[in-house]
Amino acid sequence: MLKKKNVAFIGAGNMAEALIKGLLKADFIDPKNIWASDIRTDRLDYLRGLYKIKTTTDNSEAVQKVDIVILAVKPQILSKVVRGIIDVLDEPKLIISIAAGVPISAIQKVVDRKLRIIRAMPNTPALVQEGATALAYSENASQEDIKIAQQIFDAVGKTVIVDEDLIDAVTGLSGSGPAYIFLIIDSLADAGVKMGLSRDISMILSVQTVLGAAKLVLETGKHPGQLKDMVTSPGGTAIAGLHTLEEGGLRTTMINAVEVATLKSKELGRNQT
Repeated sequence: MLKKKNVAFIGAGNMAEALIKGLLKADFIDPKNIWASDIRTDRLDYLRGLYKIKTTTDNSEAVQKVDIVILAVKPQILSKVVRGIIDVLDEPKLIISIAAGVPISAIQKVVDRKLRIIRAMPNTPALVQEGATALAYSENASQEDIKIAQQIFDAVGKTVIVDEDLIDAVTGLSGSGPAYIFLIIDSLADAGVKMGLSRDISMILSVQTVLGAAKLVLETGKHPGQLKDMVTSPGGTAIAGLHTLEEGGLRTTMINAVEVATLKSKELGRNQT
């Protein structure tokens, strides 16, 4: 589907590189069909040298030559960037924005016309091709547009489709979620050190435990509660530990964390409109 398409990344940061790497690794697109535009020439030199893609410091040049435009810039400068390429943003182009917190309506307001726009909310594990991305689309986007966007983000993990009013909940869960898991890993490692393990061994065990548990959920298809019950034998160590976690309110705290992050995302989104 993407093989005959030309794609431009406006903004050449870490997420843009993750997508470029994923697309090339999956052989979804040829390097000669990818453009990256940025004000940082050293960054462009790096991407061109490593991935053999085309680069430019002129956003309009990149946009003119492609079918798909991926807006991979900070939300604070998105409006300015879009205004700079308005003249070359025509209807045949599919626009995908990964600017956090910026609704589709805000982009349409800047261009002052209805375009085919898809809003994406990826997360940082996309950097290692294990991302979770949610997509929402404008009324002008076609089913083919949605499939193209899915293919792009499937190259760096798993993709789901949601209504745009749920993107803030996605931000609170999977967008911010890696930070919660990093804290859990760090806490498990600290606990191991407290119990006498070396820091290196404790960290290896903590990371692999989280990775293995997640993979077990994915590959077995079983509910986490079922898998939890498989670990907890009567009067055993796991149930004792789980009792302490429940007593400390871990489940409630995690739910509250997602809720407050979602509300914060809504607040930031209002500031972008």
